[in-house]
Amino acid sequence: MTKSDLQMCKCCIYDEKIPKITFDEQGICNYCRMIENLTSQYGTGSSIGEAAFFEIVKEIKKAGKNKPYDCVIGVSGGTDSSYMLAKAVEWGLRPLAVHYDNTWNSAIATQNIAKMLKKLNIDLYTHVGNNKEVDDIFRSFFLANVPELDASTDIALAEVTYEAAAKYGVQYILEGHSFITEGISPLNSFYMDGKYIASIHKKFGSMKMDTFPNMPFWTFMKWILLKRIRKIRPLWYLDYSKEDARDYLQENFGWEYYGGHHLENRLSSFNHSIYLPEKFNMDYRNNTLSALVRMGKMSQEEAIKIYSNPPHIEEGLEDYFKKRLHLSDELYDKIMKGEKKSFRDYPTYKKLFEKLRPLFYILAKANLVPMSFYIKYTSKGEV
Repeated sequence: MTKSDLQMCKCCIYDEKIPKITFDEQGICNYCRMIENLTSQYGTGSSIGEAAFFEIVKEIKKAGKNKPYDCVIGVSGGTDSSYMLAKAVEWGLRPLAVHYDNTWNSAIATQNIAKMLKKLNIDLYTHVGNNKEVDDIFRSFFLANVPELDASTDIALAEVTYEAAAKYGVQYILEGHSFITEGISPLNSFYMDGKYIASIHKKFGSMKMDTFPNMPFWTFMKWILLKRIRKIRPLWYLDYSKEDARDYLQENFGWEYYGGHHLENRLSSFNHSIYLPEKFNMDYRNNTLSALVRMGKMSQEEAIKIYSNPPHIEEGLEDYFKKRLHLSDELYDKIMKGEKKSFRDYPTYKKLFEKLRPLFYILAKANLVPMSFYIKYTSKGEV
């Protein structure tokens, strides 16, 4: 079957090869319908959504009264988190910036963080990973033949932001995620939790995981049930354009664009531009391109043309990856051309999340976990 023979959604560029995809009578996929439902639920980009969000801002200010900070924002040097810092100050909030440095940052990302913090006069709470331990975890995931090469970074950032919030008595974490501009990752395509990190590393790692800020299940529950730290995604409520945000950041902060989504970190860049496309035939540019088509900012034909070309690859990135993770050319080629596994082949909390689905629905409605977590992690057999 050729690509032209595949059924494609009328509103994006997802086709029938996408995991768990279905099409309705109008030829529109379930992922586009999911975006529509979330837009309606949160009033995204409307006066209703804006009003709802600014009620939350009032709650944040009230909860943070007489404290040094009233919210925590995880920062990477990327567009969304940088924009979130600037807007938080504009809304009259007093954010603490939190950064987890996995030691693979690009120079541009590091400079962007410094520029934003200096001009906005925002304090930084940072956790720099032990580079040998961090690399041993990355190497473990590579040897495990699973797609989630960079999952440990996401888990660590989540844990560090919770730790910072708890240390300063902050009740709210703001996240710069937008389902409008980033789309919805296909179900069954990506998974991460603390048990998954630990089990992969235990099997394939060569050193103890002593300093890595992992998040076991009961630590996760402590943050959301005992500490009741809420996660808010302002861009789920507000009108947002990533292109306009970049222009705003460049004009007002001397912020520099790094060339594409996920490219601000070299490990993430390798993962998305080389590892996933070459080993798993997974190219997550379709998320962003589909979002642009849905928003009417790009034609379906133009998006397909861009997606048909290979992703941008930083010069020397593959060699850098092999050198840092002590991979011979033979071992690297063996893994890249070898078997493909998934989270289902290793111990995780997935079944536990499924059993606790009713609880997590309540927690999602209370903004104690993101609604996307409930949708993807607690549905039976889905991610």
